[in-house]
Amino acid sequence: MTLLAPAAEPRRGARLPRAVPLAVLAALVPLAVLAALGIGAVPIAPADLLALVAARGGWGTATWADASRQDAVLFAIRLPRALFGALAGATLAGGGAAVQALFRNPLADPALIGTAAGAALGAATAVVALTPAPAWAPDWLRLAALPAAAFLGGLAATAAVYGIANRDGRTAPATLLLAGIAVNALAGAGTGLLAFAANDAQLRSLTFWTLGSLGSVTWQGLGIAAPLLVASLLGLLASARPLNLLLLGEREARHLGIDVERLQRRTVLLMALGVGAAVALSGVIAFVGLVVPHLVRLAGGPDHRVVIPGSMALGAALLVGADVAARTAVAPAELPLGVVTALVGAPFFLFLLRRARVEE
Repeated sequence: MTLLAPAAEPRRGARLPRAVPLAVLAALVPLAVLAALGIGAVPIAPADLLALVAARGGWGTATWADASRQDAVLFAIRLPRALFGALAGATLAGGGAAVQALFRNPLADPALIGTAAGAALGAATAVVALTPAPAWAPDWLRLAALPAAAFLGGLAATAAVYGIANRDGRTAPATLLLAGIAVNALAGAGTGLLAFAANDAQLRSLTFWTLGSLGSVTWQGLGIAAPLLVASLLGLLASARPLNLLLLGEREARHLGIDVERLQRRTVLLMALGVGAAVALSGVIAFVGLVVPHLVRLAGGPDHRVVIPGSMALGAALLVGADVAARTAVAPAELPLGVVTALVGAPFFLFLLRRARVEE
């Protein structure tokens, strides 16, 4: 594949072509969020959405027959779910674009550095140890135990991968990749052992978590995860130009003034922070970080000043849209979100592989 070819420095006055795909992709996010807020078992028309928001802000009243029910569904369930879905999708896709540039490998995604597998191991530990929750545990601990364990598990796995790959302050991407594969395998084995030891109820909880869902997102969870997700997004956006230069090669990037080791550490930390926070609340969601950056490169070229923000916008819209499909396709039941993203992403990934084979 040639999708990660180094990006040429833009000429003066060449901002418009770069802005066009970004504007188109950014426009998808509010459309997806509006669809997520209005579509569902309790439909809410766009005009009613505006009226409910205005009523909450004290600029009007919502007096129609179903207003109180719609208000509860909108502000207690759909709005935090849609906002978290947008932030998580943006983080997974932006992290995917960054890790592909870091490894200079178009098949890389954030799962390669062990974050998702470590989070799954942390979640499995919490499920097996705390299901059913002990009688002495307060409500906040029952709610926070699983996402907190998943987040800490993701960070620990990423730290282990980076610690193994780092030697004398330098980290080789190939070693980082191999360490990620090994830690992924160990974490997967640990999760498998815990699943083997789990009873039926624990196994059911663990299975649903690993398949991904936004159903457990609340305002409290969003309030905890949002600062981490936003910090990760802003940091990855700031890394776009150094990642462009890194694609030229480590030696060339150093000659151009890039501190390669510092860039690697910062990128891995930002991905672990963002992906860990996203996975902690949503479970494992496959293919967003792998496929979305390829779609953006097809539309806007390989410049990471387009690929990273474009991936964030498309990832946000895709995950929010997939969540709408997951909770409406077989209503009143809900499909696992990871199944929906895999159904969309896997065929496209096979198409990319097929096209690359034809080009060879």
